[in-house]
Amino acid sequence: MVWTIGKVKITKIVEMELTGGTRFILPQATPQEIQAMPWLIPQFASPEGRLTMSVHSWVVETPSRRILVDACIGNDKQGRGVPHWNGLDKPYLQDLARAGYPADSIDTVICTHLHVDHVGWNTRLVDGQWVPTFPNARYLFGRIEYEYWKTHATDAAHAAVFADSVEPVIDAGVVDLVASDAEIADEITLIPTPGHSPGHVALHIRSDGEEAVLSGDVAHHPCQMVRLDWSSSFDSDALLSIETRRRLFSRFADTPTLLFGGHFGPGRIVSDGDAFRLVAQP
Repeated sequence: MVWTIGKVKITKIVEMELTGGTRFILPQATPQEIQAMPWLIPQFASPEGRLTMSVHSWVVETPSRRILVDACIGNDKQGRGVPHWNGLDKPYLQDLARAGYPADSIDTVICTHLHVDHVGWNTRLVDGQWVPTFPNARYLFGRIEYEYWKTHATDAAHAAVFADSVEPVIDAGVVDLVASDAEIADEITLIPTPGHSPGHVALHIRSDGEEAVLSGDVAHHPCQMVRLDWSSSFDSDALLSIETRRRLFSRFADTPTLLFGGHFGPGRIVSDGDAFRLVAQP
């Protein structure tokens, strides 16, 4: 799955797809509530009102860069809060290579935030050691995000993620900590989008008059465009996440800008009364 934004190419690399079983993320999104939003079906939900989502990376190729955005869950990890995310054996790197992006061709890895399903492939297990998966890449973490988790990854699940997917690339000296509004390429600028996590960032892409936003987990699912007040169970600041959703979606609503979500998309944001909806872009 490939989309073009001017001279920029965006490719979706799916690690796993999910249908239903997402109530722990959005407990308000009951089947009845989702069925009351018929525009979600079939692209974003099943006829039975079960959410469809995916865990994926976006590869953003500019004329001069090959950037991987969000590194999914990863193979061989342990101590995850979601039991079936432990010990994965997914063909993610093979899928990446088949799409034309072998791991050694990636020159930049960006994590919109440092949650379990966005950092896992930062590292891979080699001879019992966690090493950087992308040997020729610089890894970009938001400074606010990293400093927060450096001191707040205190429960077992977050500590495990930090220990096997964040610290090893720090220790390898391949990480750059960046401001939440940093320009990371000629075509790409970060947008501060806190709420889901303290230092969460989105990516704003502009090329040849066309635009896209990679929004990470500002919203986990398009239903949150209609119900801006539906915050994820994992939002660090629920009220701030609501404010961030409204601000980001208002900025790009009713424009040609494509939105690429952390677990859905892409599509175009359109106003819908006091809220929004997403028009899928195949």
